[in-house]
Amino acid sequence: MNVLKPHLQTTILTLLGKGATQREIARITGVSRHTIRAYAQRFAAERPNCPGVATDSVGQTAPPWPPTPVATTVSACEPHRTFIEAQLRLQRNATAIYQDLVDQVAFAGAYNSVKRFAGRLRQKEPEQFDRLSFVPGEEMQVDYGEGAPTLVPGTERYRKPRLFVATLRYSRRSFRRVVWKSSQQTWAELHEQAWRHFGGSCRYVVLDNLKEGVLKPDLYEPKLNAVYTATLAHYGVVADPARVRDPNRKGTVEHAIGHTQATALKGRRFTSIEEQNAFLDHWERTWAATRIHGTERRQVQAMFEEERPLLQPLPVSGMQYFTEAQRTVCDDSCVRVEHCSYAARPAPIGSRVLVRLFARRIEIRDLATQALLRSHARAERPGTVVLPQAERVFNPSRETRRILAQAKAKAIGPDASRLCEMLFAIEGRVGQRKLWGIVSLGERYPKRLIDCACARAITDGLHSYRHVKAITERLVADALAALDAPQQAELALTQEHPLIRSADVYAELFARGAAQTPNPTTPRSFTHDHE
Repeated sequence: MNVLKPHLQTTILTLLGKGATQREIARITGVSRHTIRAYAQRFAAERPNCPGVATDSVGQTAPPWPPTPVATTVSACEPHRTFIEAQLRLQRNATAIYQDLVDQVAFAGAYNSVKRFAGRLRQKEPEQFDRLSFVPGEEMQVDYGEGAPTLVPGTERYRKPRLFVATLRYSRRSFRRVVWKSSQQTWAELHEQAWRHFGGSCRYVVLDNLKEGVLKPDLYEPKLNAVYTATLAHYGVVADPARVRDPNRKGTVEHAIGHTQATALKGRRFTSIEEQNAFLDHWERTWAATRIHGTERRQVQAMFEEERPLLQPLPVSGMQYFTEAQRTVCDDSCVRVEHCSYAARPAPIGSRVLVRLFARRIEIRDLATQALLRSHARAERPGTVVLPQAERVFNPSRETRRILAQAKAKAIGPDASRLCEMLFAIEGRVGQRKLWGIVSLGERYPKRLIDCACARAITDGLHSYRHVKAITERLVADALAALDAPQQAELALTQEHPLIRSADVYAELFARGAAQTPNPTTPRSFTHDHE
């Protein structure tokens, strides 16, 4: 309180005795209303029972105290109460209401009068909060806080690590861990450790909008980071991020963090992270789990024993953590990851893909849909190229095997394959062009004719593509000429010819044969027709 000079104190006391308001005294004396209010309370405490006239410290007559009540001043806005209340229900401010009063009813009062009157009329209803209740195994709430000062390794300095707390909403059983640094993987690993500690996972997890879990906070569709999303999917849990600036949604874990800091860690120091984590485990088992919860009026451990069987079973294997990076598909259809190349087809050359790096493998996914394109074992030596032979283009070191393969020279025929092998044996890698020429003939001419041409070239001793091509073209031309040659016309039938006997001769022959036909009952052994 400001210490005023005696004459100002006397003036304030006199005006208060006459029933002047603090606002009027402030306007007359220039003293702040807060100071006038403080002096009024001081005068009332010094003269609680002084009826009539009293004397001050210097023996002068002082006004009676407490002052005689005076009639309450009626605000100039009182006649317009109904109008002002209606405007306040429309969420209009005092300035707009004052302007309407002046325009519509020629209001003669001051703006401050309307402002004070509107302030008294406004009634702010307290916000109602629901009492959240959940079934066993339904929800877990997580959050970060600050741990106790801990000695930084290799130094003599103490620093507060990050305190991770996961609390089951039904039983209030908590899991606590301190870590020096946090990251997306550390955040997911702490969740996994909490579920392993509880012996099962819940169906929903409520978290804050920190970057380790939520990349983009949104009221309707928040975006989680990929590592956290994969971890939740691995354990069958759904994330339910709290709304921004809405800590009441996860009040259970907020209270658990405050309880840990105020009771377990207050005034303590630790020499290592491991020591603090061991103490937190001991404190949770000995004190936190055995306490009687203030709201439920039941022991936390007893409620946890009811909740434990209803938690979701844990998967056999733990989460395989990964890191993500975007890469561009190079002109050899590969992506570069840690100085190694991995095949990325069917991703087109020049496109951007998403690469997930696991401990022993990598995944190449579509950037937009997250669909899996390729998966490779992670190379151990820098400079390794993981690209199947079938996806590689021309390379002199590999083309010989490709040409001589079953799908090329051997597909034409055995003689073509033998000629190609002879050419490579004679000329080496330089003869690959001749081999390609012979193989490419199969795209234009019948393979049977090409194989015959190769056989004739081997016989002629001319191991040349030109020679094989010339023979093949000649064989094709001969085959086409044979197809174009005219066919022999059909002979006309005739009844007269030197070799054709007359009909009477044939009739007599048939008659004799009929007359000499043996009896069917007579054995064939006794006939002499064969003689």
